[in-house]
Amino acid sequence: MPEAGSGPEDPERQEDAGPLGAEGARRGEHADSGPPGAEGSRHGEHADTGGQRRGAAAEASVGQEHEPRPGQGHVVAPADAVEVLAVDVVEEAPPVSLWRAAWHRLRRNPLFLLSAVLIVFVVAVAVFPGLFTDQDPRLCLLDRSMGPSGPGHIFGFDLQGCDIYARTVYGARASVLTGVCSALGLLLLGGTLGALSGFFGGLLDAVVSRVGEVFFALPLLLAAIVLMQLLHQRTVLTVVAIMVAFTWPQAARVARASVIEARNSEYVTAARALGVSKGGVLVRHVLPNAAGPLIVIASIWLGVYIVTEATLSYLGVGLPPSVIGWGSDIATGRQQLRSGHPILFYPATALAITVLSFILLGDALRDALDPKARTR
Repeated sequence: MPEAGSGPEDPERQEDAGPLGAEGARRGEHADSGPPGAEGSRHGEHADTGGQRRGAAAEASVGQEHEPRPGQGHVVAPADAVEVLAVDVVEEAPPVSLWRAAWHRLRRNPLFLLSAVLIVFVVAVAVFPGLFTDQDPRLCLLDRSMGPSGPGHIFGFDLQGCDIYARTVYGARASVLTGVCSALGLLLLGGTLGALSGFFGGLLDAVVSRVGEVFFALPLLLAAIVLMQLLHQRTVLTVVAIMVAFTWPQAARVARASVIEARNSEYVTAARALGVSKGGVLVRHVLPNAAGPLIVIASIWLGVYIVTEATLSYLGVGLPPSVIGWGSDIATGRQQLRSGHPILFYPATALAITVLSFILLGDALRDALDPKARTR
């Protein structure tokens, strides 16, 4: 009889034992067959591999602690686990004002440079005519009537024997003076009324708008011709007053729109919250930011005023004949145009260059103060 446990086992029992039983049997066979030294080495190897596995598991667990889990949000890693990199210090750029930025654009605009040079030259001629000619424009001698050009008389003489070049140089004074004074009056009257009506609104805005519409409906040249014929004394002041009276609604509309836009800005709201009075807000914050469009329209209208004054003088209802101007010289030269003497060419060219210079200046200022207008 075989002893219990020494004979072959029942196949059904082996199948019931499953993989666990088979594994145990294999371990027993290895333990019985191997020498004691090999067993010790195997235990050491198992210990080393177990330590390595435990270290890797610990590192993986540390990495998983720093990774954000779904639903946990952002997790900040410890300071010793983050590598600190050197960062350059970025200095905040100082704020650039509107006028400084506009001047930066103007210096790069060739039209502005050209118009500025021409305007400076024309103003210098009007203020210091003696630097450009030593001839008397009022000295007219019949013995040199329609004389040709010569040394000191580069344009020749007209029908009365007057030096054409000297009269062209001195004629800039009346035209430029009339235009500059009219432009300043336009800024003072139209700009002030428009700024007040746009800032305060209400009844003042309604009255200024209705009165401005009345003057706006009347043509400047027609109204100036009618009024100048009614006046017995025609001076530079009367011409300036008439031209400003019928053009101030243009500046008032521009000033009103600019002030309304600046009034609703954030810096004006902040100034009011700090307790600044309405007058202080208007003078310190609103007007400086609304002055750009007014300067543009004044520079453009300055050229229009010069043309209007020359037209009135050409028609004989402007400045008196005793005042030397480009308009009266053009009217005088018109009479000799059929005889082949282009006398009117010289004052007409000076008038055209001056007007074109101021118009180009206005366009350059508009592009510099309002860059968006170039793409409209």
